[in-house]
Amino acid sequence: MAESTVEQPSGTSRRQFVGYVLAGTTLAVTADVAWETAAPSAAHAAGGSPIPSNSTFSDHYDFLDLYRDSCLPTNHLLALSITPDGKALFELPRQEAGQGITTSFAQIIADELDMPMEDVIVTLSDGRPELVYNMLTGGSTSHFSLWEPVKMSAATARTALATAAAEKWAVPVSSVKTRDGAVFGPDGQMATYGSLSEAAASRITKPLDVKLKSKPGQFVGQSIGRVDARNIVQGQKVFAMDLKIANAMPTMVCRPPTLNGTVQSIENLEQVKAMPGVTDVGAISRGVAVRARTFGQCIDAIRALRVSWGSGTIDNENNDSLTAKVASVLLPISPASPADEVIEEDYVFHYRSGSPLETNCAVADVRGDTAEVWGGHNMPIITLQRIALMLDVPEENVIVHCTTAGGSFGRHLFSDASYEAVEASKLFGKPVKLMYHRTDDARHGRMHPMMVNRVRATKQGNSITSFVMSSASSACDWTHGLGEIISGSATAQDPRLGFSGNKEFGNLSVSMGFYQLVTSVPYNFGPTAVYLNEIFAYDTLPTSAVRNVYSPDTGTARELHVSRLADAVGMDDYEFRRTFTKDDGWRAVLDKAAEAGDWGRTMPEGTAQAIALHSEYQCKVACFMEIDARPAMVNRKIREAYTGPRVTKAIMAVDAGKVINPRNFQANMMGGCMDGIAQALTASCHIEDGLPLEGSWDNYRYTRQWNVPYVFECFVMPDNREIGGGAGETGVAAGQSAAAIAWGRAKGTLPTENPVNFRDPLGYVVKSRIPPIPQSPINGRRFAR
Repeated sequence: MAESTVEQPSGTSRRQFVGYVLAGTTLAVTADVAWETAAPSAAHAAGGSPIPSNSTFSDHYDFLDLYRDSCLPTNHLLALSITPDGKALFELPRQEAGQGITTSFAQIIADELDMPMEDVIVTLSDGRPELVYNMLTGGSTSHFSLWEPVKMSAATARTALATAAAEKWAVPVSSVKTRDGAVFGPDGQMATYGSLSEAAASRITKPLDVKLKSKPGQFVGQSIGRVDARNIVQGQKVFAMDLKIANAMPTMVCRPPTLNGTVQSIENLEQVKAMPGVTDVGAISRGVAVRARTFGQCIDAIRALRVSWGSGTIDNENNDSLTAKVASVLLPISPASPADEVIEEDYVFHYRSGSPLETNCAVADVRGDTAEVWGGHNMPIITLQRIALMLDVPEENVIVHCTTAGGSFGRHLFSDASYEAVEASKLFGKPVKLMYHRTDDARHGRMHPMMVNRVRATKQGNSITSFVMSSASSACDWTHGLGEIISGSATAQDPRLGFSGNKEFGNLSVSMGFYQLVTSVPYNFGPTAVYLNEIFAYDTLPTSAVRNVYSPDTGTARELHVSRLADAVGMDDYEFRRTFTKDDGWRAVLDKAAEAGDWGRTMPEGTAQAIALHSEYQCKVACFMEIDARPAMVNRKIREAYTGPRVTKAIMAVDAGKVINPRNFQANMMGGCMDGIAQALTASCHIEDGLPLEGSWDNYRYTRQWNVPYVFECFVMPDNREIGGGAGETGVAAGQSAAAIAWGRAKGTLPTENPVNFRDPLGYVVKSRIPPIPQSPINGRRFAR
């Protein structure tokens, strides 16, 4: 590991800060990142030809900028400690859900502290209301919002340790160096960080002038294996349902046959209570909770329950009726000039499941006026605050622990399982380990809102003279706000929790603001506008931001329409995009993806190439795809038909600034691409009589092993700025766009509905459902295979 000299502050610079040594017996430090360091980022440059476009809002200030600035007032509360055994401890105020941030932040800390990565221990912080907005995990913001405060805390610790060593040896601090978790003096002295921890501590909290390292370290920018990889592959990774909480027994919920149905009565309560293993049965807000010795006994009891259900909120609705309602609120587009040729189309995107691999689950222990909860929480602060309101207890009486989650994708923005677990534990007076059945998650979990995008471009000759997108969506539920109760209350109206805000106006205001922060047009198309309207529906359908609520649909609609424009001017997709992109950065990623994919090669009939662009979370992405859309084949061994189109090659090129861990970044992009392929080709919710038909991953039709690309490559472009963009959601829209265009090119007609097989799902949804099971099943209708 390269050694570092502790630089003495001289004058002012962007990299000079004030850190604090906290009062204590061993070294603990925190950061103070000044407001002026958070100027809007220059991640997107406008300009170019043929007809320059006005910027969209997100070109100058996007959600990453907004969230970073929201965190600034409380960054000084994030502490890093050095223990006497030489370990660096940091409680990460974000949720690890498989995206690998416990590894990447260990890389950042190890580099700035000049110590081995194995001595850096990153854990997940409990809910801390004093952090206000600084515990939201979402929008691919973790690295961008915490890069400087975490580096600053590590640099403060390094400076304090070096200062303590210099004082011990009576030498200037500028003469000591740090390396491999130790401080080295000019005359051969050496002291480990652990041995200096107590000496570097302070009786009082005091400021310390600190400079960040100016040279690259050993770990940031390197493809390093995840710190939890061994536990994952050996099955030793601990999730919520693996926790051994005293007396917490399996608990499940019998749910209604339609969305948001209510319990009227339980007709055989005593008989079910007497079933083997069952300890408790009772009604909670979303159904009937059953606690038993095993989850199997919970399922048996739920199947035996006879419940009288009240009506739900969309009992007579289906996809077509819901689509018509959404389309009815499309805002009008102003008339075009009579001299312009108008190219206009509507693009429909259906509801999609928000379920991650790990089903919704939580452990709760409510005792008297206290509560302790364990689970995957992307917003633990508002979870804690709402539990306190539910129980009518002070916030300090509630503890919310964040456990590693098996995926999130927006689902854990809402702590539904934790609230249900708290209800059940309070009702039963016992700890519970509550888990959704997979079918509960598919049918009663949260969905990506459906959207209709009306895109209109105008042209004169081969020039595009305007580009407008009017989007309409079923309302996304924003009642989580920015992760705490005040912003969450602005969009909530729930007497049970004490919220009385104007939910329609508040929710629409948040939706429109977020839409502008994530929606962009990377082309010079003359005057450009994008805007949104929503039909209020989050109290009728459970919705959430599923790997970004708007950009997959707006991005795909935009890119499909760009391909229509390419046809209209007689250019191929690559040539057209290269001509009209706004800057050289876009052309660089486009050229890289096209070159790596061998753009323009001769393709057999029924197959095709496609390429698409997308900008999000301060990344520029080009995605190349090849697809085989020839007639479906039947695999007799697994007794199901191939879906027809199979993406055979996917290439991504990404301009993301500084990438902390390229391998992990590429893995995130691959996951996003697979989501995009699913949403473009096969995966969505078919709603019938008030409930999705899909009841498992089997009939939800997510991307399968036999229709993922044979070849996937992700090229990360050279660093061009200090702080990198976000990767968690960035690949979805580009992958979805490219897959939809590729299918259209292979079929000869660009699609207007996603997924493309929505009207002809090859029997996967209806025909794969097994006959009804007598009595009340666990999923409220049928127990799907």
